[in-house]
Amino acid sequence: MNIITHQLIDNELCGTPVMVENGKSRVEYTTTPRMAADDSGLVHGGFIFGLADYAAMLAVNHPNVVLGGADVKFLKPVKAGESVYAQATVTSASGKKQMVSVTVKREDDVVFKGDFSCFILEKHVLD
Repeated sequence: MNIITHQLIDNELCGTPVMVENGKSRVEYTTTPRMAADDSGLVHGGFIFGLADYAAMLAVNHPNVVLGGADVKFLKPVKAGESVYAQATVTSASGKKQMVSVTVKREDDVVFKGDFSCFILEKHVLD
């Protein structure tokens, strides 16, 4: 696994890569009580989105990749303490733009789906 993008990501917040190769990635994590939005333990959707976004960036795996947009659906709630994983696949590439399909699952149960528009820039976005 040769990861060349987003190398300073906090794995507790965005997940741990377990596979990165040829336009695909898989990122896993176990949600924590710090991610809960309420007393019932409902995980804030931003953490699930962050996991999916990170998986998309790793599927592209370029030092200057950025997210341009996303069309996402939150399908089922996630509770603190549950383990989830994101699978991402580059579905098309045209010039600087790459489209990435991401599915987040809890075991075999799909909790989130999204299509991410990623762009590879000539230089770092902050340069």
